Parts: sequence; structure tokens; C-alpha cells
Amino acid sequence: MLIPERTRAATNRPIPMLGGRAPRRLGHAPVRAVLLSCDATPLAFLGEFFCFGSHTRSAGIALEERLMRPFEGIKILDCTHVLAGPFASYQLAVLGADVVKVDDPNAPDQSRESGADMALNEVGLGTGFITQGSNKRCIALDLKTEGGRAALKKLATEWADILVENYRPGAFKALGLGYDELSKLNPQLIYASMTAFGQDGPRGFMTAYDQAIQATSGITASTGTPTSGPVKAGSPIIDYATGTTGAFALAAALFQRTRTNKGQYIDMAMMDVAMVLQASHMVDFLHSGHHPKRNGNILRYAPQCAYECKDGQLLQIAASNARQHKRFFEALGNPEEGKRNSLQERNARFDEKYKFVAEKMKERTAAEWEDYFQSKHVPACRVRELREAVADPQVKHRGLLHEFAAMEGVGKPMSVPLTAFKFMHGGASIDRAPGKVGQHTDEVLKQVGYTDGDIAALRKAKAVV
Repeated sequence: MLIPERTRAATNRPIPMLGGRAPRRLGHAPVRAVLLSCDATPLAFLGEFFCFGSHTRSAGIALEERLMRPFEGIKILDCTHVLAGPFASYQLAVLGADVVKVDDPNAPDQSRESGADMALNEVGLGTGFITQGSNKRCIALDLKTEGGRAALKKLATEWADILVENYRPGAFKALGLGYDELSKLNPQLIYASMTAFGQDGPRGFMTAYDQAIQATSGITASTGTPTSGPVKAGSPIIDYATGTTGAFALAAALFQRTRTNKGQYIDMAMMDVAMVLQASHMVDFLHSGHHPKRNGNILRYAPQCAYECKDGQLLQIAASNARQHKRFFEALGNPEEGKRNSLQERNARFDEKYKFVAEKMKERTAAEWEDYFQSKHVPACRVRELREAVADPQVKHRGLLHEFAAMEGVGKPMSVPLTAFKFMHGGASIDRAPGKVGQHTDEVLKQVGYTDGDIAALRKAKAVV
């Protein structure tokens, strides 16, 4: 449990914070939290309570405040498009951050016209956008105009904790909206740039999307079978891995700011993410020269491969260590083979083991084998299509998807994913449906002092929509 502990009474130093423009001073001693075990032995000092935007943290925290989501009070300018950047800000949005998505009114986020439903694409609500558009207010600024740039600068320096952009390197700097300029006006600003290869270096000038990064990073070349040739991974794994890593980087920078009271510049490259996704392959190759091959569903050990079953469906087995190897072969009625589970024998006897398993798998359907192996604590799953996976009762039980009973412009219920983890309290939730281009422009600009007349003038100059 958390026990508030008064620290030095004679202090008036600033308390680090996660939101807001300047550190506040509390009229009482700062409160620390000590994590106690069941026998009341101090285990760890967790740090001072922080100021979240307009919320002052103190010993008398109300129940509803204790249950607040992690990023309540954090303000984010999302100047990104397509998948990776918007997914990064979306992760923080569903965890409470106030995210303002900035569209170019002349060329809105291309994900707005991405998806199988062409009618939604036509109105700028493609499923690619809806996937990560919730909990964001939408404004439209033409950054090629003086008025549009001035509005973004005002938001970045007077309102935002974070600005995220994923344009080509140097593009925002050329507009007078780079980190160097904005950080002078807002030293606590966390500014993240997400690009294909980073801001500099021999390939820093190059552009790419998910499939191109898969290709150039080695992922495509190591995916497929010996006869298929290189194959791209089915889902945009680099985009979503980059978005997830981006959310982690932003959270890390926010936490760092509570200690330093300084902002941060984050230079993030999709190529770096793609390489990190192959971390063990990289280290193995650099150490031993062993290069990953296109082996399809054939893995290093026989009880790790996928096999065709009686009904023609595939079963993916994942008995990867010696103990699981033993249980696997015992479950197949071959305990003697199970005993031959040393590292050397699992390698040397691959062909014999693989042949035995392949023949046994023809005796039952994939579903029957899955149930049987799971009952024996052997990891094995039938290969399913996405349509089956989303209907899996476990997905519903986990609360992974948020369903909109109705969404303006869609005409039927729509489900979108939240986060890939659960909190006991104060976790991810959705309060706002994805918005249309410029839907909240007036509302947002008024928060930083623009009047109706000012906004009308900007609209007349085609600086905003």
C-alpha cells in the first residue's frame, strides 16, 4: 500500500510535474510515497507526487484522482500522418492525454482514405484513421501560410507538453517550427520527430514506408520459404512497432522531465525499430556469422514447427525447451524420445523427430491436437485467420476492443483496439470518437486566446479550416 510520508517541512522548492507550463510551489511540505510490504517493511521510494496540469498532487488525494489515467493533463500536438506517428499519440490519448491532431487542410492524413470501405474513405473516415483517431480533437492548419504556422507555434509554446511530427527531416525546421526554435519559447517542450532513417546520416534524406523498411532491414529477406523467395510480413509490423516504441519514448521523456524540469528532443527512425525487432538474429550473426534463412514454418527444433493435421489445417507447436520437449513426446506416447532432449540430440536428431511428429499429426484435427496438447501443458495453437482471432472469447474477455454503438458518418457499430495491456485501475478508455478534418479548430484555438474574429480572419486567408 502507499503511505504518505512528510519530508522536510522547511522547503519551498519546485515540484517536478508532468503537465503544465511551469513548476508550481506547494504551500506545504512535498509528499513522498513509500511502498510497504505486508509486514510494513519499506521496499522502495517511489518519489514525490507531481502536478498534473491543473491538478495539484497532495496527501489528501481523492479516490477519483487516484484512479485517473496516467497521462491526464498532458497536452500533445499530433502533427503526424499514416500509421506509426498517429498510433504513438493514440496510445497516450487512450491513457488520458489531451491530443490535438493537426491535419493539412489541402492534403489531410492519408489514413483518412485508407480501408476497404470506400464510402468511409470518401468522407475522410477510413478505417485506417478510425483505428487510432479516438480521443483526439482535430484541427486543420495550412503550415505553408503565415497564419497557420503562427497558430501551431502558439499552441506548441503556450499549450503543449509534447509535439510529434513525422515529416521528412528538416521540413518543420524550414518552416520555423523546429525543436531549436520552439524550445527557446517552451523549454519544457518534448519534441519527437519520427522518420524512416533518422534526421541525419548517409540515408537520413531517404523516405520509406513500412514495406520498404521491411525490405531494407532484412526482415523481408528472412521471411518466407526456400521456394517462395522473400515475403513481406502480413501486417504493418514496422509501423505499429514504431508507434509503440514512440509511445514508450514519449513516456520516458515525460518521466525524465519530472526529474530535470527540462524538455527533450527525440529522434526516432523506423529503421532502428526494424533492426531492434531482429535483435537476437543480429547478435547471433555478428557473433557467429549465422544468417537467418527463409525456412517458413520449419524452426530450429522439431517440437517448434508447424504441422499439417488430419483436416488439412496447420498446428503451430512451440515446445522450445528441454522440459517442454520431454512433455511433448510423452504426450505423443513416445517417452523414450522425450528423454533424448539434450541440446545436442535435439539438433542432431531433427530429421527423425520431425518425421515422427509429422506422421502423428495426421491422426487428429488441428483443433483436437490443440485441446489435447494444452491439457498437457504443451504450447500449441491452431493457425487461425484474423476473422477467427477477433471472435475469440479471450479477446472479448481481455477487453481489448472498444465498441462504438454509433459513430457519426459510419452508420453502424465500430470497434477499435485500446492498449495491449490492462491496468487494475485508471487504464485505457475512449471518451471521444474520431473527428473530421478541422472539426475542433475553433475550440482549440480559443484555448490559446484566439477570438472569433481572429479565427474568421485565418479562415478567410485559408490558413485554417
